[in-house]
Amino acid sequence: MKLLAFELATEACSVALWDDGEVRERFEVAPRRHAELALPWADALLAEAGLAKSQLDVIAIGRGPGAFTGVRLAIAVGQGIALALDRPMVAVSTLAALAWQAGEGLVLASIDARMGEVYAGAYRREGDAQTLLAAESVGPPEAVELPGGANGWHAVGTGLAACDGALQSRLAR
Repeated sequence: MKLLAFELATEACSVALWDDGEVRERFEVAPRRHAELALPWADALLAEAGLAKSQLDVIAIGRGPGAFTGVRLAIAVGQGIALALDRPMVAVSTLAALAWQAGEGLVLASIDARMGEVYAGAYRREGDAQTLLAAESVGPPEAVELPGGANGWHAVGTGLAACDGALQSRLAR
């Protein structure tokens, strides 16, 4: 399986290539530079792996939630490549991808949505399976609920620092 992935929904720009179990990636916190970086990084990763675009099996994109411009860019880039190659495109929740990085257990993934709000998603990961425990949401940090109570959770993402750390303070109690 050869998969090319774009995650552009936050301030971070990320492009990755999965090549039969080997991962190559580029990542940089680069606000407003995603359009400049995404395609050259994809080309560089393919060149490093010695792959032609025609060898890709699938294109993956981060579908958000996140910045509208970044989500729109990921969709445009992903669709363009997928249509040109006649390959499938899959959309992955940005919050689910963020939660996956935290490892096993209960994970609250959150992203600063600006204007006093956060995007949030609660997940449980067991081995290679991850389950969304409550619908992804957007709202003020004080509205974020943890299914089953606050015990045993890990929290990740820029939403923890949003609104002067309101979510982080609330979860620390």
